[in-house]
Amino acid sequence: MARDINIKKLKKNAFRYSKHRGETGSRVRMPGGLISAKSLERIAEIADEYGDGTVFLTSRQGVEIHGIAMEDMDEVNLKLQQIIDDVQTNQEEKDKGYPASGTRNIVACPGSRICPFGCYDTGAFARKMEEMIFPNNLHMKIAFTGCSNDCAKVRMDDFGIIGMTEPQYDKDRCIGCEQCIKYCDKRSVGALSLVNGKIERDTNLCIGCGVCITYCPTRAWTRSKEHYFRVVLLGRTGKQNPRLAEDFIKWCDEESIMKMVKNCYAYVEEYIDPEAIEGKEHVGYIVDRTGFDEFYKWIMEGVELPEKAEVAKRIYWGGKRYDRSNNLK
Repeated sequence: MARDINIKKLKKNAFRYSKHRGETGSRVRMPGGLISAKSLERIAEIADEYGDGTVFLTSRQGVEIHGIAMEDMDEVNLKLQQIIDDVQTNQEEKDKGYPASGTRNIVACPGSRICPFGCYDTGAFARKMEEMIFPNNLHMKIAFTGCSNDCAKVRMDDFGIIGMTEPQYDKDRCIGCEQCIKYCDKRSVGALSLVNGKIERDTNLCIGCGVCITYCPTRAWTRSKEHYFRVVLLGRTGKQNPRLAEDFIKWCDEESIMKMVKNCYAYVEEYIDPEAIEGKEHVGYIVDRTGFDEFYKWIMEGVELPEKAEVAKRIYWGGKRYDRSNNLK
């Protein structure tokens, strides 16, 4: 006989509510989309033994195992434990699966671990963020991308972190080949020019993408030892008012980003609509309600930005807005 299922508890345990009666799906968390081949094998084994034999790759770099009978959830959680240990996901209790689902899987491009354009190790930063924020049932989306190409599409998230570098120029190594100028013009913003046989960089125009560094044949251009980031805020999809995130801080540092995200959780806990369904309310809608000044006050509490940082203390979002008048003919 099938047992009664607490759907709210099921969802918080990272199982999906399915349209197929008596079935669910398990959401496997993998911060930054990185997981060992052995854990992938275990996911496949669970899918074959308890699911419908398929694995769904989500848009947030996780996987879902579909077709699981609801009465098998406890056994699936036991099987998931080795994967959870491998990924080193925080838990409240062993063998009980994932303790929360509100904060979504953190997205990251491959970053400097693989990509020649990556300005930092996106996976390492993603896992550091995961350690700080998970488990949490507040609805939050965070994404990391290694450079301004934004392969991770971070402008669709509540917090998007884009890698930057301050190009370091050694004029003695420069041969004036203009390769950096050519590729800055073609693949970036055209911030470089040749003056008296040497390169000049327009610091007001430069976005810190590192294209000049990647294409310099003599290593006259190198990355700064400091890691910098562009932080973009409150992008979202959804029905009411989808919009892209807007620039908040340029030349930010890692410590400040960690503090801002932690502060944002405190802000949401303070202002979330108490009648929000299952406690789920996008932070952007809360900011729309309280005003950006209040949001700014909360997230910047205790944050000491580097001197180089540039901050937008006022942000306006565009997006699609629907006229809700019933008088339109």
